[in-house]
Amino acid sequence: MGHALNKVLKDFINRYQLLQGKKATLIPGWDCHGLPIELKVLQSLKSKERKDLTPSALRKKAKEFALKTIESQKASFQRLGVWASWDTPYLTLNPEYEAAQIEVFGKMFLEGYIYRGKKPVHWSPSSRTALAEAELEYPDEHISRSIYAAFSIVDADKSKNELVKKHSDALSVAVWTTTPWTLPANRAVAVNPAIVYALVELEGRVLIVAKDLVEAVGHKLEKDLVVIGEVTGNDLAGLHYEHPIQDGLKCKILIGGDYITTESGTGLVHTAPGHGQEDYIVGMREGLEIFSPVDNAGRFTDEFCEGSFAGLSVLDEGNQAIIDHVSKRDVLLLEEKYNHKYPYDWRTKKPTIFRATEQWFASVEGFRDQALEAVRGVQWTPEAGEKRIFNMIEGRNDWCISRQRTWGVPIPVFYDGDGEPVLNQQIISRVAELFREHGSDIWWELEAEDLLPEQYRGEGLQKVRNYFVSWIYLS
Repeated sequence: MGHALNKVLKDFINRYQLLQGKKATLIPGWDCHGLPIELKVLQSLKSKERKDLTPSALRKKAKEFALKTIESQKASFQRLGVWASWDTPYLTLNPEYEAAQIEVFGKMFLEGYIYRGKKPVHWSPSSRTALAEAELEYPDEHISRSIYAAFSIVDADKSKNELVKKHSDALSVAVWTTTPWTLPANRAVAVNPAIVYALVELEGRVLIVAKDLVEAVGHKLEKDLVVIGEVTGNDLAGLHYEHPIQDGLKCKILIGGDYITTESGTGLVHTAPGHGQEDYIVGMREGLEIFSPVDNAGRFTDEFCEGSFAGLSVLDEGNQAIIDHVSKRDVLLLEEKYNHKYPYDWRTKKPTIFRATEQWFASVEGFRDQALEAVRGVQWTPEAGEKRIFNMIEGRNDWCISRQRTWGVPIPVFYDGDGEPVLNQQIISRVAELFREHGSDIWWELEAEDLLPEQYRGEGLQKVRNYFVSWIYLS
């Protein structure tokens, strides 16, 4: 229905412009690459077939599926009476189009708009790839297992604040998280200097929580929390606490940002730079480790606690194992179910996670102002569209363009022995030339040596199986 509405509306506009004496031709096109098609192909195969499937064989099946779907959709649009150049459509799987994508990517890379970085991205364990914001949906019915936890401060006796120093033997920071599985990656607790924090007594402990949240936290814990004093975020910054999972690891309390509020939680934020955007920004500023002990399938690796959690799914039994672990260590204050919006993979309808991985990104900083100016120069009908697009561009973060799948145009980057990317105009031109002549399948059919320009052969450069999301390129 959506496709029909799209095409019919375009047809109305083109026919009207034609009646006004203008030249108007609709050139139909199809985005033929991407995860949806790959998943459809894999779902049609038996388990053994999927296991034995080579990248080249998968790409062949995906191409066949795409072309078959195109013919079916084209016939439907023609039956609707849509007037278009049906004999000359553009297809993103055409070699000429794929070569053009490589050239656009190369131009952006050479001009500094494309970069590789390790930062948290939306990761789909069910699809085993990074996802962009546009590939997510946020169902209202998701329920997380949230916890309140207490991290013991280990050096409160060195504080310049007398109240903090007085209660050094029993002092803990209280945090709240909806993702207990991220606690192994905790590297800090962040506070807001604009928030007043209260010291409250709780069964032999002295907890630190935001003053405005004392009543709410007490209600959650079903305890009357007695306030014994107040401190500021600056009084707490610089102190260290015992890591809730790993023995012997001391982490710092530090200043966060205005994302720390008193609307929920405790006013102190568990910070895992490998598993959250704000956490990552704070982590980079403070030089924290970007730790993310989770693999492509969303399972714990063996990078902490001597591998005792390795192989457990972070969204299922791994989450439970972490909750059990902090409970045994007397860190857990409360566990409760929490209903909220949560990002799901819009294709598999399963939850995603934030996970730090090496990805390729397109930065919008270099041309944001230019894009906003272009928006202002368009006559919008309806006018509300201008504000929506303007706000979207103005608040746009860098776009994760790499995907860890097979059916797509590969990112034409090679890597040296140290894992550093190698890409320049000669390599871009060579790969574009090969794609224009043979199509992007050649990337999987030839060794790196044969894909490279002659002057780079013999240097041990390697290629990887990353592709970028389909770009609608218009010449």
